[in-house]
Amino acid sequence: MSKYKSLINLNTPYAQRIKYLSNRIFGEVARPTNSKSMKVVKMFSAKPIEKDDYYVNYYPRHIEVGWLMRQLRAYGLFRDEHEDFKEEMNRLRALRGKAPPPRGQGKRSKK
Repeated sequence: MSKYKSLINLNTPYAQRIKYLSNRIFGEVARPTNSKSMKVVKMFSAKPIEKDDYYVNYYPRHIEVGWLMRQLRAYGLFRDEHEDFKEEMNRLRALRGKAPPPRGQGKRSKK
C-alpha cells in the first residue's frame, strides 16, 4: 500500500492520471483549482442550513407557548388583551343582533 501512496505523489503522467481518477472516485476536487473555486466547493460540500441544528432550533416553540398561554388565560392566570378585545367585539355584535347564528341553525337548516 505504501508503494501506491509514494507512486501517486510522483509527478509522472501515470501518477497524475491515477491521482485524478482517485479524486473523481472519492468525490474530491479532481484538478487543481484556485482559491475562489475552492470556496464554492467548500460551500457546496457543507451541511445544508435547513439540516443544521443551530438554524432549525433557533426560535422558541411557538405552538407549545401559544397553547400554554391559552390554557393560562382559561384559568385566569394570563391576560391576553387582543383576545379580550375580540371577545368584547363579538359580544357587542351579538347584542346588536349582528352575530352569525349558532352552528346548525343557519338559513339552510330551516326547511
